[in-house]
Amino acid sequence: MSFESLGLVPALLRALAEQGYAEPTPVQAGSIPLVLAGHDLLAAAQTGTGKTAAFALPLLHKLSGAGPTMTRRPRALVLTPTRELAAQILDNVQAYGKHLRISATTIFGGVGMGPQINALRRGVDIVIATPGRLLDHMQQRTVDLSGVETLVLDEADRMLDMGFLPALKRVLGALPKQRQTLLFSATFAPEIKALALQFMREPREVSVTPPNTVAATVSHHVHPVDAEHKRELLLHVLAQDSRRQTLVFSRTKHGADKLVKYLEHAGVRAAAIHGNKSQNARTRALADFKGGRVTVLVATDIAARGIDIDQLPMVINYDLPMVAEDYVHRIGRTGRAGSEGMAVSLVSHDESGLLRDIRKLLKDEIAIDEVAGFEPSSPLRLDAGAPRPKQGQRQPRAPQRGQGSQQRGQAASQGHRPHAHAQKQGGGEHAAGNHKRRRRPRPAAKA
Repeated sequence: MSFESLGLVPALLRALAEQGYAEPTPVQAGSIPLVLAGHDLLAAAQTGTGKTAAFALPLLHKLSGAGPTMTRRPRALVLTPTRELAAQILDNVQAYGKHLRISATTIFGGVGMGPQINALRRGVDIVIATPGRLLDHMQQRTVDLSGVETLVLDEADRMLDMGFLPALKRVLGALPKQRQTLLFSATFAPEIKALALQFMREPREVSVTPPNTVAATVSHHVHPVDAEHKRELLLHVLAQDSRRQTLVFSRTKHGADKLVKYLEHAGVRAAAIHGNKSQNARTRALADFKGGRVTVLVATDIAARGIDIDQLPMVINYDLPMVAEDYVHRIGRTGRAGSEGMAVSLVSHDESGLLRDIRKLLKDEIAIDEVAGFEPSSPLRLDAGAPRPKQGQRQPRAPQRGQGSQQRGQAASQGHRPHAHAQKQGGGEHAAGNHKRRRRPRPAAKA
């Protein structure tokens, strides 16, 4: 099958040819005809299989037939969970539509609203937004969603599963009821799918891989280690090839910052990206990583959405994710487009239960390999009663570089949660606030 056989307009075919796109991926071949026919759609495919083009190409095709917008109202709305993903989608839309007279803009937090308001006043065809900042514009009446014909939820599982639901419901209430709704994601849990069906009209489904499938080109490695020696083992793994670009996942924002300081002290060029970082800092860290000026990028799960780097050779789980499905998203950053990738997990005894969840989800007996010199004091447990960390609990303190075990620094996986005012200043993706019980509902999550 070719892109020509899908019936896309010549201007799109020309842009695709210029970028070297020869034929559609399975998710694109399955989705594009259904979107062009006007159906609502639930599409699931592995990360790195071309989901963005699967909705962007038919969207641009449909908008091109109507000509440039004559009003200030956008005709398409794309919602994403993170700023990085919004920026990435805009780049793709502009690349695919470079020969079309179609305008697009991003709306997300962490930056001033002025330029966004000016873009909306000039009139745009496509708005790519995170829910929190879009609500800000709706409250200030600087955006009019009454003309939206197509709604796209990208990374839909996270959009509906991590605190965005109240914001989504408010956005949906401002959209025309007669619209096309498209949901794209790497995974669809049954409860998320049931929720999505509440605001879709007889959606068609495209699933090119079984749920929670990972790329066959990725090799998985689990290294058991005592929690207080994780940082040293991380340095050991990184030292195998100091020039190799590596994405490291930390469970918490505070842990990511502490880990970057440790790596930099050891001579590793590292940067952190998470919700408490300013947008300028996040953009700079990602650009430095893509440009090779930083070899190790430490990220939290949310901030990692939208990190799209060709041929990223390695992903390291410094902390295992609390939700097994997030492992699929994490390692989906490597082994993309047929290239080989490596997923390494440093697992302490108290994370045994999380590893058990991942192996059960993948239906795969991931090999457990001890590293000489870092053998754990107690083996991992993989039975039903295997221990697992509690969110917010402190991890054992790791020794500072060059100091004995009596003088230990904070572990990178420490479960510290910043106060509400700190989250607000940083513009984090998760709902702001601490763990105190409150009678009033939590505010909607912002990105």
